[in-house]
Amino acid sequence: MKERIQKILAQAGLCSRRAAEDLLRDGRVTVNGRPAGLGDSADPARDKLAVDGRPVRAAEEKVYLMLNKPRGFVSTMKDERGRRTVAQLTQGAGARVYPVGRLDYDSEGLLIMTNDGDLTLRLTHPSHEAGKTYRVSVRGDLARLPSLSEPMVIDGYTIRPAEVHVLSRTEDGAAKLEITIHEGRNRQIRKMCAQCGLEVRRLKRVAVGKIGLDPALAPGKWRRLTPDEIAYLKEF
Repeated sequence: MKERIQKILAQAGLCSRRAAEDLLRDGRVTVNGRPAGLGDSADPARDKLAVDGRPVRAAEEKVYLMLNKPRGFVSTMKDERGRRTVAQLTQGAGARVYPVGRLDYDSEGLLIMTNDGDLTLRLTHPSHEAGKTYRVSVRGDLARLPSLSEPMVIDGYTIRPAEVHVLSRTEDGAAKLEITIHEGRNRQIRKMCAQCGLEVRRLKRVAVGKIGLDPALAPGKWRRLTPDEIAYLKEF
């Protein structure tokens, strides 16, 4: 699809649109070897653009996915120990996408993946990090459940209090919890539970902010985020 050349140059990260207009006025831009002028258009997928004789690489299409990560996969692109990775689950996405944050090997559920580096930085920055909600099955001293929502030090860092709701509990020391945290410390919920004498039996992320895990998405499967979901994430 044809677009204004100044837009193509800006999307490729070469310069601003205004600076691209100056390049066009100065005759420094060519399309398929011919000089391009202000107001000209080109198809970035088919035409060969160059500035001062140097080829311009088209901007990579931004891809945004929701993956239902199963247990037994690591949230990295490759693993030095040879374990299965989330990259293997998203090979058919049409782009190399990266996880936004992580879910550890034994955890499952919602993992957002994208090739939009700017969005990833915003979503994982401590000042903008979206709340993440988990369903957690635990066993242990249930009398200490209230301690999970109190201030706590993890690995020398004082975490923000979590929001904890008890969904169910049994007399033999088992409980199902919904926990929302606002930081992404390594294995944070597991370490919180351990400090409170609770063993995590299952941990599943069910939401990032207002984006919930699609119930129709089977473990190991992914879908593209909707325009509304993408717009919501870009608000952070």
